[in-house]
Amino acid sequence: MATAAPAVTAASPPVISSVSPASGAPGGGTAVTITGSNFNQATAVRFGTTLAPAFTLVSANQITVTAPAGTGTVLITVTTPGGTSNGVPFSYTSAPVPVLSGVSPGQGPTAGGNTVTLTGSGLGGATAVRFGSVLASFTVVSPSQITAVAPPGSAGPVQVTVTGPGGTSNGVTYTYVASPVLSGVTPNQGPATGGTSVTLTGSGFTGATAVRFGSVLASSFTVVSSTQITAVAPPGSAGPVQVTVTGPGGTSNGVTYTYAAGPVLSGVSPGQGPVSGGTSVTLTGSGFTGATAVKFGSTPAVSFTVGSASQITAVAPPGSAGPVQVTVTGPGGTSNGVTYFYVGIPTLSAVSPHQGPASGGTAVTLTGTNLLGATAVKFGTVDATSFTVVSAIQINAVAPPGSAGTVQVTVITPGGTSNGVPYTYAAVPVLTSAVPGQGPLGGGNTVTLFGTGLTTTSAVRFGSTLAAFTVVSDTWVTATAPAGSAGAVNVTVTTEGGTSNAVSYTRVAGPDI
Repeated sequence: MATAAPAVTAASPPVISSVSPASGAPGGGTAVTITGSNFNQATAVRFGTTLAPAFTLVSANQITVTAPAGTGTVLITVTTPGGTSNGVPFSYTSAPVPVLSGVSPGQGPTAGGNTVTLTGSGLGGATAVRFGSVLASFTVVSPSQITAVAPPGSAGPVQVTVTGPGGTSNGVTYTYVASPVLSGVTPNQGPATGGTSVTLTGSGFTGATAVRFGSVLASSFTVVSSTQITAVAPPGSAGPVQVTVTGPGGTSNGVTYTYAAGPVLSGVSPGQGPVSGGTSVTLTGSGFTGATAVKFGSTPAVSFTVGSASQITAVAPPGSAGPVQVTVTGPGGTSNGVTYFYVGIPTLSAVSPHQGPASGGTAVTLTGTNLLGATAVKFGTVDATSFTVVSAIQINAVAPPGSAGTVQVTVITPGGTSNGVPYTYAAVPVLTSAVPGQGPLGGGNTVTLFGTGLTTTSAVRFGSTLAAFTVVSDTWVTATAPAGSAGAVNVTVTTEGGTSNAVSYTRVAGPDI
């Protein structure tokens, strides 16, 4: 069975709707933009019967071409595989084609009426100025400058062109901007002193040049997007005002903002607490009735209770070490801030000396961090006899009495309780015997002292006389007996735990010869 050949679809012929500019110099060289349709696969562009020396297919709807030399009026045509287009007139004239290089300002309200300055060349004999297709009133200032009054237009860009004896210029972009529209202001009230940061919502805010509260300019404002502006309310008198936004498109409608007596904070007690939060604080001031928020920096309080127009109790949230501003927000706006300090948890790194007698009284130095504001130093569960905060990294303390053994020393501050560092209460040394128990008057003999708690021995005395010694172990010290008078003396040992009981040692005179 025979198979039918596929149908061949003929290409649509090109169509030219306009050329710009529509005239040029007889010597050629004018850049011309051709607009229309079905320009795909264009093979030729002619000015009358003359082929353009070069052209660029921008899209199926646009070609840019350089006019060849010529005279009079000719028809521009485009040829594609679909055929040759209709012809659009192009005039060769000795008058220069106007050329536009700029328009200032480059935008204005859709209502028109603003004056713009067009700059370029060949503008001296201008016969028309158009914004898109709409004619504008204009004044030729010089061959390089025209002032024109923008006509009304729809929001968006249009091409401004100038027409003269030499033809119509290239287009430069002018944008019609819709007037800004305000839909809301948050918060919609604040203190008469101003300073409240408000968020304006709506549309058409791009390029906003002014925000007014009534007739007063905002202290400052920032265009966040085309639909949002943040502004700082200026001072004002109690009562409502209309907030407006002015931009290239004009001035918006107004939305109501009310100046009211706002809350005022005078104090916070206590003024500090741990970074973990949870501290109950009392805020004092005025205008607290109807308060809607209490914040520590940017963080809401865990909870708060309005006790009266002049007092609020709040629970501090967790925070980072350092100062934050506590504020109260109410119908009148947000209060001034008062400082609350988040105190870092104290840490201890060392205690020196790290041991002392069970009788207490040892002066020790604690080192660490976040020690300012310390309210207690504890040896185990017992408060230090006394302490002095030297700096954020040092405390001097006096150890209280304690039982023999090791306890943890801790520091308590508004930031909490530190880690513990070990401190050892040393037992009082005990001597049980001295061997030998006697020796010559001239001394020099070695005496071994037996007992317990002798490891930290710092002194051995025969009576009141210090003796050289060697610590052998916790139960054994050897000493060199010093010279002395005949008779018995008390031998004692001193350690970090204190001074021991005494054992007797007797000096014996040698035999007479």
